[in-house]
Amino acid sequence: MRYLVSIIVPCYNQSQYLDEALQSVLDQTYENWECIIVNDGSLDDTEDFVKKWTLKDKRFKYLYQTNKGVSSARNFGIRESKGELILPLDADDKIQEKYLEKGVEQFLENSDLKLVYCNAIKFGDENEKWNLPDFSLKNLSVNNLIFCSAIYLKADWEFVGGYDEKMNSGLEDWEFWIALLKNGGEVFRINEVGFYYRIKNNSRQTNLTENNRERLLEYMSIKHADFYVAQLGSFVYLNSVVKSVRSEFQNKVQSEKFVIDLFCSMFFRFNIFGKYKRKK
Repeated sequence: MRYLVSIIVPCYNQSQYLDEALQSVLDQTYENWECIIVNDGSLDDTEDFVKKWTLKDKRFKYLYQTNKGVSSARNFGIRESKGELILPLDADDKIQEKYLEKGVEQFLENSDLKLVYCNAIKFGDENEKWNLPDFSLKNLSVNNLIFCSAIYLKADWEFVGGYDEKMNSGLEDWEFWIALLKNGGEVFRINEVGFYYRIKNNSRQTNLTENNRERLLEYMSIKHADFYVAQLGSFVYLNSVVKSVRSEFQNKVQSEKFVIDLFCSMFFRFNIFGKYKRKK
C-alpha cells in the first residue's frame, strides 16, 4: 500500500518564505503526496504566490479562510485533505527531500506507530543542530519534544478532535501531541536530519508572553489532568515535592548566608596585602 501523504501548509503573511517551503515539498523523492496551502486571511500577496505553484504542479492546492489562527487553518486543511497520512509544515520551514519516503517506510513496517519525526536543524537567525531530548511520555509532560512537522495518521487526528482552536496564542503542537499519544501508540524518530526550522527574531514563539504561556499551560493541565497525574503523580504528591524543595532551598540559602558572613568576617581581618589585622 502506498500511502497518500497530505502536507498541510498554513500561511499568514509569510509569502516571502513560501517558495522555499513549497520547493522542499516538490523535491520529495516520495511522489504520492498532495500539498494544501491554507491562506489564513493574509494581508500580503500569499494568494498570488500559491497560484503560481498550483499551476506548476496539480498536487498543490489552495484554500482560503478569514484569519482564525494556525490551529484552525491546519484543521481546515486536514478536513479537506484526501491523504491517509498528515504532515503539517509551517510556511517558513523546509523538509529534506527524503523525509516523506523515510517516514512512510516506518508506517508501512509498523502498524502500531502513531507518530514519526526526525532530527532537525535550525536556520535563519540561528544555524545549528536542534538537540531534541529523547522521547518519552514523562519527558513530553514537562516540555514539548517534537516540532510541528511530524507525520501521523489522519484517522488519529479525527479521533482526538484535531488541533485545539482555543490555543490560538501558541503551544498547540505540544497539546496535540499529548492528546495523540497519552493513551498509547509508538513514536519513531528517524536518525537523520529531515526538517529545517527557521529562527526569526519576530515570530509567534518569540512573541508568546509569559502570561499567555502560563494561561495556556494551566488550560493544558486541566484538559489533560489524567495524563499529568499518570506521568508526574497526583497533585497532592506534587505539592509535597514543591514544599520539600522549597524547604531544602531555604535551608541551603541560610547555610550559604552563614558561609558568606563568615568569609566576609575573615576577609576584613586582613588588609589588601594579606597581613592579619589584629583586633585592638
